[in-house]
Amino acid sequence: MDVLVCATQVPHMRGGLEQLVEGLVVALEAAGHRAEAVRIPAAWDRERLLDAPLAWRSVPLDADVVIPVNFPAYYARHPRKVVWLAHQHRAAYDGIGQAWSDIGLDDDSLEVQRQLTAWDTRALDEAVARFTISGVVSDRMARFCGLDSEPLHHPPPLADRLAPSPLGDRIVSIGRLEANKRPALLLDALGAASTDVAGVLAGRGSQADALATRAAAAGLDGRLEMPGYVSDDAVVDLLGDALAVLYAPYDEDYGYVTLQAFLAGRPVITTADAGGVLEWVTDGETGIVTDGSPEELGAAVDRLAGDRELAARMGAAGRERADALGWPEVVERLLGAAG
Repeated sequence: MDVLVCATQVPHMRGGLEQLVEGLVVALEAAGHRAEAVRIPAAWDRERLLDAPLAWRSVPLDADVVIPVNFPAYYARHPRKVVWLAHQHRAAYDGIGQAWSDIGLDDDSLEVQRQLTAWDTRALDEAVARFTISGVVSDRMARFCGLDSEPLHHPPPLADRLAPSPLGDRIVSIGRLEANKRPALLLDALGAASTDVAGVLAGRGSQADALATRAAAAGLDGRLEMPGYVSDDAVVDLLGDALAVLYAPYDEDYGYVTLQAFLAGRPVITTADAGGVLEWVTDGETGIVTDGSPEELGAAVDRLAGDRELAARMGAAGRERADALGWPEVVERLLGAAG
């Protein structure tokens, strides 16, 4: 088949969504199909939020099947549109009124939200089949748009390069240094732990300077490393040198870091409100789920540092779960639903 993977991207930004698109295109080609990614730039600010949906409605898409993966790419018109949704525009749904959203509870914002919900529902309802990357994303679609969908999980980037190795001594956290990713929880965990465990907080973002200042004030200079952006090679090395991974974003869509940690044989420390992360982390089996307080985070660090056999067992259990994921199954399910 000729397949177009449709995605929307803010220029000069790259993250998990772009990696998902690249992974799907490669998997489609490996299955013998001719595949290509089609991207249209978008702006997420409220005043321009509805511009890109209109652009997608007018784009000619000559292919046997189109697979949109995010807002507003699913506005694309095609008789065999199979949606595999990473996310809608969260700032207008579960994020409305939050500090990180520019859509509040004022009349203008509510009108934008009302219009977006109506448009989203119509565009998503056009699809011949709807899949999502996680149960969390499916739940949101059902709650806000009244539409059903099927979670369809996929392997994370670097899956073929991650393998178990002897446990290291550091707690590793990898991700964007932004409020919704809650990177400060690693500082809380190290500060509250009674054991002198070191940590690595890798990534870049708007909170980098504030986090460095806070770490210095907390006396963590000698225990916390902040290398900034890390390459794929460095991610593999960091996970291979970790005792455990702390990954606790707020209501995450999926969470590649969780699965990458599992494939490296590392347990994950997280929180009860981490969203998609909890589809993989089972407390006491593949990691430790906390309430997000410094006390519980510190206790989790102490528990794993004091019982390395437990940490190794949890990591192995996580590896078994993540190792079952494969791209061929994703491709077969998506194209099989096209009819």
